[in-house]
Amino acid sequence: MSVLDIIRRRRSVRKYRPDAIPDEVLGRVLEAARLAPSGKNSQPWKFILVRDPERKTRLAEACRGQMFMAAAPVIFVACGYPERSYPRQGNYMKSWSIDVACAVDHLMLQACEEGLGTCWIGAFEEKDVKRLLNVPDEVRVLALTPIGFPDEIPRDRGRMSLDDILCDETYS
Repeated sequence: MSVLDIIRRRRSVRKYRPDAIPDEVLGRVLEAARLAPSGKNSQPWKFILVRDPERKTRLAEACRGQMFMAAAPVIFVACGYPERSYPRQGNYMKSWSIDVACAVDHLMLQACEEGLGTCWIGAFEEKDVKRLLNVPDEVRVLALTPIGFPDEIPRDRGRMSLDDILCDETYS
């Protein structure tokens, strides 16, 4: 299967089977995140895997009550180090959020290739997630995703056409 085929197949899954993820499969998914590019190769990230049922439930509550997350065998939490990232992205920002987003995207695409489902979770209370997982003050939480075998096939929600989003040579 091509990368483009995987991108076309990936969906946000909100219903998971309780089946455990084999270690070798999870290892490949995590390796994809590890290999993501980052500004100046700073790799300003740390990832937390949450498997404990009680902690998953509390995380789901911290994610505005998205309780479907707790049904997945694993919740992946992506954290970034602003001070370890490239400081002049576009000459106006630090690169950590882009770097960590690349890692999460790599993880999600590899998960899809492995037959696993994911769902980018950006609706969360960072202070609650940090407290629950003992994340230090200087570290930021960017995103979470449940990872597991889908118990649904989400519909294709469509995408804008290239004509609607692409400019040639200059912004128009």
